[in-house]
Amino acid sequence: MSDLVRDQRVLPDISKPKWDQSTYEGRARHFFASANPLTLFASHRRQEEARQIVVDYKNGKFPANLTVKQLWDAKILYDSTFHPDSGEKMFVIGRMSAQMPGNMVTTGFLLGLYRTTGGALFSHWFNQSFNAIVNYTNRSGNNHATNERLLVSYCCATGGAMAAALTLNKMVKNAHGLAARLVPFVAIALANAINIPMMRSNEITDGIELTDADGNLVAKSRSLAILSIAQVTLSRIAMATPYMVATPIIMNRITRTAFYKSRPLMQKYSEIPLQSLLAGAMLFFTTPLCCALFPQKSSIEVSKLEPEIQQKIRENSKNPPNIVYYNKGL
Repeated sequence: MSDLVRDQRVLPDISKPKWDQSTYEGRARHFFASANPLTLFASHRRQEEARQIVVDYKNGKFPANLTVKQLWDAKILYDSTFHPDSGEKMFVIGRMSAQMPGNMVTTGFLLGLYRTTGGALFSHWFNQSFNAIVNYTNRSGNNHATNERLLVSYCCATGGAMAAALTLNKMVKNAHGLAARLVPFVAIALANAINIPMMRSNEITDGIELTDADGNLVAKSRSLAILSIAQVTLSRIAMATPYMVATPIIMNRITRTAFYKSRPLMQKYSEIPLQSLLAGAMLFFTTPLCCALFPQKSSIEVSKLEPEIQQKIRENSKNPPNIVYYNKGL
């Protein structure tokens, strides 16, 4: 059979990801594609071409020479570049495809500068600034937090991470041992538990958007917002665990070798680059695998929603849906 879209018996459904999102394998394959850091290098022209292909296809139009592969390649680039709900181009640093290179740099700072007070403060400020951009960029729905709320969230997360890092550093007596190297992980886990809920606190107060099968907004749910934020927080902590725990263990072993100890220049300059490379290798896998822990776009039966939400859907819809959909965010 021809690979041209026009020759397909059943046209590809790009309203959904290429792979089955009801299975972990399908979600993992989707995020390996959409979180691929190579998509960051796509030109503005290529991004706009992908957007145009996707938008036109959804409206029933496509060029006669468009192949199935070209269609899915455009959809994957579109998913990695544009927000799934608003359709706006996401800030490049905030895209999930920037997680690997961005966290490589922040991990190098976190694990290489943890010994001094100034280094710990700078590295956690840098990390939380990066996380704040990612969290805001990938917030669910079209909810927009006020500038004041965003500033408070950022300050609380940054302050919490700094306080945890400094306090734990004082508690750990062996400043060069493995326990001290694990302090940054504990600090960023705490910061994630603060930052993500606060950054998206407007969803807790206003609710997360619920849509019908056609994408029409039918209601907002506070309970699902809480569940979604908890899932995102868990995913982020799980994403950080391998490289923030395994990297210090590996580095601790390296620093104890005679080869390392006999080379002063290596001791002075290699720690941040080595740990960045180790973290990057792990991030290539942990980013998509942990993003896939929970479906990004989920469905729920209306009967399982809060009673007042069920009533609102019945009252405001001519044909009330039995199932609604929501985007938990990343």
